[in-house]
Order: sequence, then C-alpha cells, then structure tokens
Amino acid sequence: MENMIVIVILVILIGGAASYLIKAKKNGVRCVGCPAGGSCPGSRKMPKKKLDGPVIGRKTMRISGMHCEHCVMDVTTILNQIDGVRAEVNLSAGSAKVSYDREIGDDLLKSAVEKAGYQVISIQ
Repeated sequence: MENMIVIVILVILIGGAASYLIKAKKNGVRCVGCPAGGSCPGSRKMPKKKLDGPVIGRKTMRISGMHCEHCVMDVTTILNQIDGVRAEVNLSAGSAKVSYDREIGDDLLKSAVEKAGYQVISIQ
C-alpha cells in the first residue's frame, strides 16, 4: 500500500513537470526554469565588445554554476564591464575566453565572476 502511494505521488509530480515543460515550450519560452522567468536576454545575441587597443593576450576561465543562457549573459556582462576586457562565454564548455588589451590580473577576473555568484575553477 505504501509503495502504491509513493508511485502515485511520483506519477503526479512527473506528469505535472512534463505538462509545465510542454506548455512553456508551446508558449515560446526558450529558457525554462531560468531566474528571468524564461524571457532571459540570452535569447538575443550580445554585440561583441570592442577593445580600445590591440589584443595583447588571452585567458580561458573555467567557470561552474552556469545553467542557462541567462547565466551566460550575467558572466559576459560582468566581465565586459572591466576596462580592457572582452569576454565570450560558452555555456556547454563552462568557460569564458577573455581577450585583453592591457594587463589584467587573474584576481580581478575571478572576483568579478564570483561576485556575480559563479565559481571560477581555473584561469589559464
């Protein structure tokens, strides 16, 4: 009897989740479950930031905690706010490719990303 109750509850929960996802996708939501309610700006492409001078170096940051395009937009925006930095963030790779036109310390990049709520695993 207890097993039957658990099975019924699981079926109800899974059915509800499936119907929510189907309804959200039919309504055009691109990012189900994201903090922006599915209307995250990640569905639009951000223009590439232009640097003031020539690129003198590149770094790759491994970042954890990104789950959707909204997260990508957060990390891209926070990194691009740093003078002399242009960032391209890849959700599937969990990384950000950072180009810079002046010396930028790893600690500055790391603290900016961690302030936004993500964890920097490494910078190379």
